[in-house]
Amino acid sequence: MSDPEDVMFSAGVKAEQTRLGSRAQFEGRTWNTEITDDLRRFLGVIDTFFFATASADGRPYMQHRGGPPGFLKPIGTHTLAFADFAGNQQYISLGHLRENDRAHIFVLHFATQQRLKLWGRARIVEGDLELMERLVDPAYRARPQRAIAFTIEAWDINCRQHIVPRYSEADIAPAVDSLAQRIKELEEEVARLRGPQ
Repeated sequence: MSDPEDVMFSAGVKAEQTRLGSRAQFEGRTWNTEITDDLRRFLGVIDTFFFATASADGRPYMQHRGGPPGFLKPIGTHTLAFADFAGNQQYISLGHLRENDRAHIFVLHFATQQRLKLWGRARIVEGDLELMERLVDPAYRARPQRAIAFTIEAWDINCRQHIVPRYSEADIAPAVDSLAQRIKELEEEVARLRGPQ
C-alpha cells in the first residue's frame, strides 16, 4: 500500500506547502487508512457524497451520489462500497474506472459542518448478488445496477470553516411538527378567550 501522505500530497502539493509555509505541520503526521468506529458511525447517517474519478489522461469528473442514510457502507477494514443506481446513462465514472482506478470520495455533512475526504482506488463490481444484498435497502426506490467498491488509501476529516449549516427535512420535521402543534394550541386559546362570536 502507498504511503498515505504521498497519496494525499503529490510532489507539487508538497512544494506549494513548503513555499507557502505549511509543510512542517504535515511532516511525520499519521494519516488515517483504516475504517474506525467513528468513521463507521459518521457514514451511518450520510445520504449524499461526491465521487471523483479521472480519465487515463487525467481529465477529472465529479458526480453526486445519493441514497438512504448509510448507503456508503464499510465492507472491510479498508473498503467501502455503494450500490450504483440507474442514472443519466452517461457512464463517465464507469468509463474512467475502466482506465484509471484512482478515485476520491468527498462528503460534506452540512448539519454538523464536517467534511470527509477519502483517497483511494475504486473498482466496478457486477454480478455479485451477496454484495448487492448487503448494499441495497429494499425500501429505497431506485434501481441498483452494480456496486462500486472503494479501497481507502488515506482519509481525513478537517476544517469546518466556511460550511454553512443546512438541515434536511428529516432533521427539522420534529421542530416543524412541534411548532404546528403549538400554533394550533395558541389558536384554540385565542378562540376560547374571544368567546362565542
